[in-house]
Amino acid sequence: MEMIPKEKGVLLMSAKNIPVMCVDSNAIIVFETYDCFSNQILTEDQPFSSVGWNKINPATGPLFVNGAEPGDILKVEILDIKIASQGVMTTAPNLGVLGQIVTGETTKVIFIQGEKAIFNDKIQIPIKPMIGVIGTAPATEEIPTGTPGAHGGNMDCKKIIKGSTLYLPVNVPGALLSMGDLHAVMGDGEIVVCGLEIPGEVEVKVSVVKGESLPLPMLVDKEKVITIASAETLDEAAKMATIHMHQFLVEHLDIGIDEAGMLLSLVGDLRICQVVDPLMTARMEFPQWILDQYEYTLK
Repeated sequence: MEMIPKEKGVLLMSAKNIPVMCVDSNAIIVFETYDCFSNQILTEDQPFSSVGWNKINPATGPLFVNGAEPGDILKVEILDIKIASQGVMTTAPNLGVLGQIVTGETTKVIFIQGEKAIFNDKIQIPIKPMIGVIGTAPATEEIPTGTPGAHGGNMDCKKIIKGSTLYLPVNVPGALLSMGDLHAVMGDGEIVVCGLEIPGEVEVKVSVVKGESLPLPMLVDKEKVITIASAETLDEAAKMATIHMHQFLVEHLDIGIDEAGMLLSLVGDLRICQVVDPLMTARMEFPQWILDQYEYTLK
């Protein structure tokens, strides 16, 4: 199995990025990733300011997928996520929801033992490794890897885990898929601008889907189908995620406009992904069992 090493990466998602590897549709590939600090913080005496913004949120790639053309969809199946034995968190003034309360910089190294993150001598948190940054190249813009958008990017959605499948837009030939910013565990909101940041490896299967129209980015797991949206405000992102799910139900399940809205209000769960990046990200979760009742399966 081929691997893209962490040293092959980008800080912008762009059509100008030179692919580091080319694969056919249905290929399985491993992305080795830095943590969001480019593996620069190893001890608790290293503050966030020692890294510098020019090394934040590197994404490994991009990967060129043969046959992917603008208008297609790139299906990314997350087969496995392996993480290192220690991760790191930082806080600093003027960062995150508590930025006006935090008065100094603090770094905390957190070790992984078995399936637990050892937060302190009283608290051990079950890990749930996830991908913070994953996306394709935008058609014309150059978007920093730290910013989410319609292309994916820094969505910080804690549902992007092993066993889930992410659908992303193909805006340029080859799609140019990149990913990084793994978290051993993270709560919705990511309120101090980081989860448990950690290096690792992500094994994925990439496939080109043609002739399909979906509200992207879209995430699927065994229990939920999820629309993800990012905007300048959380209100806007929440509305976009909801409208996208409503659009999906109307177009793909052949449910009437009003009935689809009622159904979403009964069983749809509107949730926050993150509120600390240049754009805010929200998601609308909808139960898979209802899709099963309509005998609908995503390609």
